[in-house]
Amino acid sequence: MLLPPDLREWLPAGHLARFVIDAVEELDLAAFYAAYRADGWGRPAHDPAMMVALVLYAYARGERSSRLIERRCVEDIAYRVIAANQAPDHSTIARFIERHERALAELFGQVLTLCRRAGLLRAGVLALDSTKIAANASGLQNKSYEEIAREIIVQGIATDRAEDELYGDARGDELPAELADPKTRRERLRAAKAELEAEWAAERRAREEMLERRAEHKQRTGRNPAGRPPTKPLPESPQGRLNLTDRDSRPQKTPRGFIQGYNAQAVASEDQIIVAVDVLNHAADGGQLAPMITAASEALAAAGAERPKVVLADAGYWSAADIHELTGRGMTVLVPPDAHSATAPNRRVGGLYDQMRARLDTAAGRRLYRCRQTIIEPVFGHTKHNRRLDRFRRRGLAACQAEWRLITATHNLLKLWTATTAIA
Repeated sequence: MLLPPDLREWLPAGHLARFVIDAVEELDLAAFYAAYRADGWGRPAHDPAMMVALVLYAYARGERSSRLIERRCVEDIAYRVIAANQAPDHSTIARFIERHERALAELFGQVLTLCRRAGLLRAGVLALDSTKIAANASGLQNKSYEEIAREIIVQGIATDRAEDELYGDARGDELPAELADPKTRRERLRAAKAELEAEWAAERRAREEMLERRAEHKQRTGRNPAGRPPTKPLPESPQGRLNLTDRDSRPQKTPRGFIQGYNAQAVASEDQIIVAVDVLNHAADGGQLAPMITAASEALAAAGAERPKVVLADAGYWSAADIHELTGRGMTVLVPPDAHSATAPNRRVGGLYDQMRARLDTAAGRRLYRCRQTIIEPVFGHTKHNRRLDRFRRRGLAACQAEWRLITATHNLLKLWTATTAIA
């Protein structure tokens, strides 16, 4: 016999594939099944439970290419066990992930609940950090407003010449397929140009509204409002740059230079279980402390876990407003007010800056803050280095947010599998 009667006989009892199949049986997959007809019309689809298990297992192994997953379903016994000895083609796998993007992202909360039931979710101390992940786009495709407008003109002239050669003096109403296709580069250029113009107009409106508020405040009180008024005038045309491949991605600074990508946020518990995630397309972490911890608190409450008591974050998350908000909820917040020195511009003696610095300089504060490195940084190292998930495959901010939730859900699934295997 080339194969045993039951393929599972070739897998050890504690194999990850067996665990994923058992875990999927505990998940609510109603959102997946609701997308399919139940009246028998149409071609039969692969069982959504099998497809969910296949996607979770592949992502847990760091394999996201639909073509690679298709090959694994033929060559790898673990994949064959999950796929019930079927071999869905790469188009089916890719369409399933795209069609059920939101439902796959929502599995994050259900996996978090499984971790809580297993006793892995000690949420008394939370650590927040971010990492830069490359987009599915090239930085060479970043274009300024002037470059986009120039290329539109050049392409327009080239199109006119091509149509003159093709049609002569005829009207040529029926355009070739490549010119009628809305996904051509010309359409992307026009969409990018319109987006830059919209951002520039929104910035002008915000500037005008802010100047009106300052003028109204001075007229009402006779004093200038707090803060410096803007001195640099807005340019007469949009000055930003957009990527033609993935317009939501932005250049992100990393220790190894700039990449075209996104800023991925994550909050982890003491057990290195990720409890909240988000993806931003701007590099700065400022202003994300309170929103991310709020999202983490809501996720923990939904999973039935304890509320956080201590929050740890690096200096990039320093925000007096966010710290006051979290401490008002009864949390202890440890965020260095500066990255490398004990002095800062505009420092108010005796204010929050000095209070935080004094708290971090105590033995207990130093010991507690050192936990941040061991909680959150190994999560990023394992995800990006061991599982090779250092580039998004989808394009667009919403798609990358859903993909990041799926990636981090499989991280939690791996932690749960490791814990249950160790206990067994």
